[in-house]
Amino acid sequence: MTNLFRTASFIAVFAMLASGTSSYAQKRTVTEEELAIAADKIHSKYLTIDTHNDAALHINNPNGKYGVTKGQVSFPMMREGGLDAAFFAIFVNQGPRDSESLQKVREWTENELKKFLKYASEQEGVRIATTPAALEKNKKEGYISVVPAIENGYPIGKDLSLIKYFHDLGVVAITLCHNKNNNICDASMDTAPEHNGLSPFGEKVVKEMNRLGIAIDLSHASTATLFDVVKLSKQPVIATHSGVWSIKNHNRNLKDEEIKAIAENGGLIQVATGRFFLSDRPKEEVTVKDIADHVDYVVKLAGIDHTGLGTDFDGGGGVVGLENVSKMKNLTIELLRRGYSEEDLAKFWGKNLVNFLKKIQM
Repeated sequence: MTNLFRTASFIAVFAMLASGTSSYAQKRTVTEEELAIAADKIHSKYLTIDTHNDAALHINNPNGKYGVTKGQVSFPMMREGGLDAAFFAIFVNQGPRDSESLQKVREWTENELKKFLKYASEQEGVRIATTPAALEKNKKEGYISVVPAIENGYPIGKDLSLIKYFHDLGVVAITLCHNKNNNICDASMDTAPEHNGLSPFGEKVVKEMNRLGIAIDLSHASTATLFDVVKLSKQPVIATHSGVWSIKNHNRNLKDEEIKAIAENGGLIQVATGRFFLSDRPKEEVTVKDIADHVDYVVKLAGIDHTGLGTDFDGGGGVVGLENVSKMKNLTIELLRRGYSEEDLAKFWGKNLVNFLKKIQM
């Protein structure tokens, strides 16, 4: 197919799909080939970002046993899937909170972070990105961006200075907690609240993260924690990998009022791809369409300006049709099929996140 024909097909697709109205579909059925061409163009033209994966520990420790999935992310696979950037989180499992345990987990987190960033910096065509300007520059110059993050504030313990320490190592985002309560806040999956939301120390953590321009990630946080943070934070917040509770009743998913609160705060809801967050159906029946259903719901409730994607690959993410990062364009195709415009998809894939980072890092 000639480039001229591919360009003409791309324009034709958006002439039919951009407005999101059903009348276009009634006039002419868009072919799968045309949708694929349009998806290719979008991923080539616009910055595309995944705000959460757990690949770092798998790369650092190829024989380790981390998470429920692995092998879903690599830099060559990112290129194949048209993904320009990803938040690579150092996942920290919750453990005891005595001083000795906290010292050990702090050292472990530091070592894993440094090890992964060294590896990433040595890969051809890959750069570390800690600012929106770096993300945009890397896209323009053809580099994949690695955005460092920590999943679970547990290593901070009760030492506020460690937030700046991790920030200075390059950490852009910190998930306040994982599946268990910690010294910062209550988690959505723990059996009972400990702080009834943020702890007094957690309030200091929020203020310090605001001061340093670190993204406050509320995925895994309890409802009380989420509302405490939204009320206290002077900057927008983000849920880097969450689903919709109204579609799938799961404690990790966000209820309507939580989605609205994050959006009203100016923040982002990044839809996860783990099948257990998406549907009750068997594994083989959960597909890209289910991810798109959650995206649709968030967009209708909060608006396209507050929506994006956080796959949770190598940590439980992935469904039929989006088994790994090389298949990212399949989601774009599904969203095109549902009438999302080029502008919508530019926001969904990267512009929203860039604008978010500009706000919190200013």
